[in-house]
Parts: sequence; C-alpha cells; structure tokens
Amino acid sequence: MAKSYDLIVIGSGTAAMVASHRMASAGRKVAVADYRPFGGTCALRGCDPKKMLVTGAQVIDDVRRMTGRGVAADDARIVWRDIIAFKRTFTGPVPEKQEKRYAEHGIDAYHTQARFVAPNAVELDGGDRLEAQHILISTGARPAPLGFPGEEFLITNEKFLELEELPERIVLVGGGYIAAEFSHIAARVGAKVTIIQRGGHILPHFDADLVGWLMEKFREIGIDVRTRTSVEGVEKTDRGFLVRARANADGGQPVTVEADLVVHAAGRIPDLDFLDLQAADVERDQRGHLKLNEFLQSVSNRAVYAAGDAARMGPPLTPVSSHDAKAVVRNLLDGNRHRPDYRGIPSVAFTIPPIASVGLSEQEAREKGLKFCVQSQLVPNWYTARRLAETVYGFKVLVDEETDLVIGAHLVGPHVDEVINLFGLAIRHGLTAEDLKTTMFAYPTGASDIGYML
Repeated sequence: MAKSYDLIVIGSGTAAMVASHRMASAGRKVAVADYRPFGGTCALRGCDPKKMLVTGAQVIDDVRRMTGRGVAADDARIVWRDIIAFKRTFTGPVPEKQEKRYAEHGIDAYHTQARFVAPNAVELDGGDRLEAQHILISTGARPAPLGFPGEEFLITNEKFLELEELPERIVLVGGGYIAAEFSHIAARVGAKVTIIQRGGHILPHFDADLVGWLMEKFREIGIDVRTRTSVEGVEKTDRGFLVRARANADGGQPVTVEADLVVHAAGRIPDLDFLDLQAADVERDQRGHLKLNEFLQSVSNRAVYAAGDAARMGPPLTPVSSHDAKAVVRNLLDGNRHRPDYRGIPSVAFTIPPIASVGLSEQEAREKGLKFCVQSQLVPNWYTARRLAETVYGFKVLVDEETDLVIGAHLVGPHVDEVINLFGLAIRHGLTAEDLKTTMFAYPTGASDIGYML
C-alpha cells in the first residue's frame, strides 16, 4: 500500500532542506528521498569543501606575496592529504546531521532513488510507492556530456575533492568556475596545470576586461591556459593520459598535452534523466531542461514543482536554490502568487584573488538601451592591494545616468568576494550611487573603497 504525503521532495541539497523543513513547520506531511548522502552538492561535493581548499591555497599565496616584506616562512606548503582530512571534518558529519534534522521535523527520509510512476507518485528502489499532493524536484546538477572519445577517463569535480593524493600533471577540460578555482588550488600545491577552453577566454560569465587582468595571476603561478582550443579525445597511456585537442584558429593546429589526471570542468546540467519524467507527464525543452511557469511549476503537471539547479530558472548558485525553495513553499501554501526574484544576485569565482560580479554587464546594459556611465580602473596602487602586496585589483561599475541607480558591478582583487555583496544589496533594494558614496564604511576595509569606485 502506498504511503501518502502532502509533499515529496526528491533530493537533499539546499533547496530540498529549505522546502521540506518549511512545509513540515506548516504542519504538512513531508518525505525526502535521495540516493546520495544527505546534504547535497554545496555542503558535500561543491562550494563548502572547495572553499576550505581555497583557504589553504590562500595562506600559501599570502606567505609568497609577503616574503621579503616582514614575513619569513620558506617551508610553507600545502600537505594535500592533511587538507583533505581537514575538509572531511566538515563534510563527514553533514549527512548524519541532516538526517537528525529531518527526524526532528517529522520528515520521513528515504536513502534511495525515487522515480516517477504516475503524475502524483514515485517508486523507490525496492518497490515502495509514495504518493503526494505535490512533488518537488530538487535533484541538482551533473557534469554535462562532452561527446568526445575517452571522456570516460575524466574525473568529475566531485572526485577531485576526494583525491587522496594530487598528481603532478593535471588537465582541466573547460574554462568556467571549476577550472579557474581548481587550477589555483592545484598550482599552489605544486601541480603543473593546463586549462583547455574552447571559448575566447576563461570565466565567460565574468567581465572580459577583468578576466584579462586576472590572467596575470594564472601566468604568475604557472597555469597554462589554452583558449580557443577544443578537446577531440583523451587516450590512456602507460604514463597516464594523452589529451588531444585542436586550436580553433591558426589553421586548426593540433595540440597534445600529457597528464596524470584529466578533470571535467566543462559545465553542468540538471540531473533529471533517472526520474522517468514521462511517467508523470513532466515536459522538458529541447535543451533537456524542465518546462516551468513563472511559479516554478511544471507546465504539464501542476502537481510538480522544481527548485535550484534542477529548475535552472535562475543562476546555478546556492542562494538561488534556497530562494527558489522559499518561493515554491509559499506557492504551495498560498496558491501560485509568488515568483522568484533574481535581481542583484552576486557571483564569485574563488580564484586568488577572487573575481566577482553582480547585475548587468556592459553589453547587457547596451542591449536594454540604457543610458549609463562606467567607472573602470586597474588600481594595484590602492592601499587595499598594496598592504597585501597584491598586483591585481580592479573594478568596473555601471550607474544609470537618469536614476543614479547602480545597475552592475564587476570586481577583481582582494576582498571582492565580500564587497560585491554591498553592490548586490544596492541593486536588489534600489540604492543609488549617491547612497553608497555617502555611507560611512569601516576603514581601512575593502568596502571603504566603494566610494572611490563610484
């Protein structure tokens, strides 16, 4: 006999946790099913463990930059096995803590894969059937298929974060967040790192001028970035792997790189294939994404909603997953009246130094026909950079000429992963450039530079 619920949540990441706890707190009967350890990508296999490794690399970089400026630490280095062990002190307890929280909220938790068998029902591995008034898909994302011979030899970003030892020669296929961040970690451990990116520059979601400034740091630590180059195949050899690629210009010259490890860093897509969506009449578009309305509800099955990376309505960021889940719960409890609001969501790539962005790019602002002014400068001579002996520090800020509203901010350099949040606050809540300039920030801090950026 099937068990009945008000809501079944498939997945156990950020969106799943927020939605299930809020629905349970509202007195609804809720079940959660995930075939992977409870906690989701961010806490277990993504943002949080990655940032812990970035911290180690940051310390090494701080020592290197300050050597000869009052700091002497010639033996400073990252011990990979030890930093992975430190990372596990965080990730290891997460699944048990999550399960305990589910139990405290009266949520039934199932450690198994769930797939649709009807518009309002799922079947678990083992044959148990669960039915619900509504079902939330929050299954996250998975690496996108690459389509070249030998792609099975590539490890995922998740496997990279579990390596017991870091090989000497690493190739990252792709040029987004994963490639940029992992390359900065690996190079500071001592690995020889190559990035192969088919586009014109890495980090394509960030301002190209600022990425250009950041490239100084890639060159400085010996990362070989091959842009406009497409991987055609990976071969296993007696010495490791041979990555065969071809330049997209210069007559299509062949490129070969030897590696001990090849990492998939070429993007992620919603993890939906195992759900048997056809059984629930849940439609997908030509890209394979769920067809959703503005309330994050399936257009073909009103019982089904989605949130986070599985929904792919907003940027693929952890705060978006939480925001989506809150919108879904409000719609389930109040009826479809709440649309997600993706204004002013900052995005950061945790390179060293980091690069950050929020709001519109120059191109997007022009396409919207806006009249705006741009303040942009590379400022390694500013105190924020000089006190850290950091040579890369710059900004580009867009302000609407008619309203004085900040419409976009793009930063690279020390502390910008925190400062970008203030620009996000301004964009989301309609603060003007004058509002920011007349705010008295603590000095000397990264935020105290904002007035000069405007």
